[in-house]
Amino acid sequence: MSMSHLYGTDGDDGVEMESFEVSDWDLQNEFNPHRQRHRQTKEEATYGVWAERDSDEERPSFGGKRSRDYSAPVNFVSAGLRKAAAEEASDEDSEEDEKPVKQEEIPKEFVPKKLKTGGNFKPSQKGFVGGTKSFVDFGSWERHTKGIGQKLLQKMGYVPGRGLGKNAQGIINPIEAKQRKGKGAVGAYGSERTPQSLQDFPVVDSEEEAEEEFQKELSQWRKDPNGGKKKPKYSYKTVEELKAKGRINKKLAAPQKELSQVKVIDMTGREQKVYYSYSQISHKHNIPDDSPQQPLGKDSKPQGFALPELEHNLQLLIDITEQEIIQNDRQLQYERDMVINLSHEIQKMSEVLSHEEKAISNLSKVLDMVEECERRMQPGCENPLTLDECAKIFETLQDKYYEEYRMSDRVDLAVAIVFPLMKDYFKNWDPLKDCSYGTEIIAKWKSLLENDQLLSHSGQDLSTDAFHRLMWEIWMPYVRNIVARWQPRNCGSMVDFLDSWVNVVPVWILDNILDQLIFPKLQKEVESWNPLTDTVPIHSWIHPWLPLMQARLEPLYSPIRNKLANALQKWHPSDSSAKLILQPWKDVFTPGSWEAFMVKNIVPKLGMCLNELIINPHQQHMDAFYWVMDWEGMISVSSLVGLLEKHFFPKWLQVLCSWLSNSPNYEEITKWYLGWKSMFSDQVLAHPSIKDKFNEALDIMNRAVSSSVGGYMQPGARENIAYLTHTERRKDFQYEAMQERREAENMAQRGIGMAASSVPMNFKDLIQTKAEEHNIVFMPVIGKRHEGKQLYTFGRIVIYIDRGVVFVQGEKTWVPTSLQSLIDMAK
Repeated sequence: MSMSHLYGTDGDDGVEMESFEVSDWDLQNEFNPHRQRHRQTKEEATYGVWAERDSDEERPSFGGKRSRDYSAPVNFVSAGLRKAAAEEASDEDSEEDEKPVKQEEIPKEFVPKKLKTGGNFKPSQKGFVGGTKSFVDFGSWERHTKGIGQKLLQKMGYVPGRGLGKNAQGIINPIEAKQRKGKGAVGAYGSERTPQSLQDFPVVDSEEEAEEEFQKELSQWRKDPNGGKKKPKYSYKTVEELKAKGRINKKLAAPQKELSQVKVIDMTGREQKVYYSYSQISHKHNIPDDSPQQPLGKDSKPQGFALPELEHNLQLLIDITEQEIIQNDRQLQYERDMVINLSHEIQKMSEVLSHEEKAISNLSKVLDMVEECERRMQPGCENPLTLDECAKIFETLQDKYYEEYRMSDRVDLAVAIVFPLMKDYFKNWDPLKDCSYGTEIIAKWKSLLENDQLLSHSGQDLSTDAFHRLMWEIWMPYVRNIVARWQPRNCGSMVDFLDSWVNVVPVWILDNILDQLIFPKLQKEVESWNPLTDTVPIHSWIHPWLPLMQARLEPLYSPIRNKLANALQKWHPSDSSAKLILQPWKDVFTPGSWEAFMVKNIVPKLGMCLNELIINPHQQHMDAFYWVMDWEGMISVSSLVGLLEKHFFPKWLQVLCSWLSNSPNYEEITKWYLGWKSMFSDQVLAHPSIKDKFNEALDIMNRAVSSSVGGYMQPGARENIAYLTHTERRKDFQYEAMQERREAENMAQRGIGMAASSVPMNFKDLIQTKAEEHNIVFMPVIGKRHEGKQLYTFGRIVIYIDRGVVFVQGEKTWVPTSLQSLIDMAK
């Protein structure tokens, strides 16, 4: 079988070469399972890969060149030189990289034209290399096609003879090529730009600049063709240029000061040299050397004027002069900056001076006012200073000379002037008789002397605040004296006194009075109190202190409860004085301590009283029952219901059963039932246990009526009992409905920002109200529905409402749930 589909043929020697490229034939062969198989001929079976085949049957080779056709006429290249072997090899490599295309498939206009010796060659015709085509022949090859290219260009606005682009900025003629002179690299023979490129792109080429610099440097090594001497070039610097140079060097001079004093040893020459700065190294070649002169060559000419020492000295003079100019410029700039700085300093100092003069003037006026106060305080003065006048003087100081007043030592000033006047003002003061005496004047002195920045509720440094020191040293001794003589049971005057001074006295002083003076007196009095013998109730002289002392009285409550418990050991519920003594303490004690006190000391006594109660329908004594029910507001409802269930209802139901078994009058039983029920309050009747007991009584009466079938039955008894049962049950339902309505109203009133009459109109509003009460987010999910119902988020739970039922999203389906369960899940 021939392997021509895997191998190509070399064009020169006819040697078959393996091609590893994937061609279209390979793709069609692999992706076409129903392809027509090539049948192997007898010759292919005999010779294998060396079998000859027709060119039409061979697969197009992409790896090698087509074999040469030696039957074609010979072509010769005219007017040209044979290229070197290396160039021909490179041309052949470049041609081998190109994809061979059949000549018949390409229009003739696209084929590059070669110079021929035949009759078809025209000398006037120019190829692509070295010339330009005229616009007349541009696109002439389209006469062999449909001309779609020209049509598309003209449709897009192309005008023949102009460039492409929105503004016709494109080039008109094709790009020219320029042949190099020799075989050098790119740019070896100068710029390769053509006149057309310079016309179309008038931009200076960086390569041209590099070429000019290269030629300029190259010319320095060449001998002057003119053979004449070069004219020396002189450079001139103005003073302004030297100043600018000095300013630039000044910025760089600071970090070089340390380096300028470094010792440098130069060993680059024949001899070792020592420099004392790096700057000397840059000038070492300018210093004339003592080395012997080199002998002159044959072609060299002796210099007519060569004095290197003189040139060096002149250069030094020039450098020194430049440095002096630069230094003088820097000194001048420094002096100008100094003048500006001093002018600003003068302006600033003048402002400070005016401010100090004003401060001195104000201080002198303040000093005059203080000296006037000291003079009027001297004994024997005709016009002595009073406390009100002194307050006016301090107000003047605070208003007109605020800064000086705040900066001054007010503590020493107040101690020297105000304290003596304050002692004289309060010398005859009795706080219990005139409790509001001096509050106005002290409030005024508080605004004048108190230091706002040093206030403290726990304590105060008396050396930093004049008002606190004034209250502690002048006002506080009077309070201590009066509290020492005060009787705690006469609390009204002392409470009024502290109430009138609570807004004036510093907080820490008031705490000191209550903790150190008042509370010990009350504690001592409570210890000596006896509830059995004292005629004055303890709450009458303890409770007035609650607004002022509040939690400070907690340590007194425990001994009070112990004393009351001891007094209630021999107490009987018939004595109503115990309730009068205990009732004021219900809101003072904590709910837990109050309930524990009641259960321990009162409830057992009431239970004993109910045990003594005798239930007699014909002659009932109600005193014991009234004694127990009188404590309804004092003890909890649960404790009262427990007493009734244990000590009252068993006897009451037993009497009812015995009465019904002896042919009773059912009208009397009905009155007796309703009478006992009216003895209980609505709050007690609403309790489930009490409801159950009365319903049990109704059931007993209904059974008694229905069981008397054969015996004598009072006419209308069964109907009366049935009516009574129906009426009582209906009352219970009405009461429950009323309670639910009250709860709904209270819930609506508790809503923040809602009107008192706003009641939930539907189930969604009810859920929203519950969510607000429990601080849960309830909002609709935008764009989400389930079976046409809007989805909501209740906290982190997704729900929807359908006909008054809440459905919660479960794992696989939606589950209905109650509102309370929904709230529990959201929490």
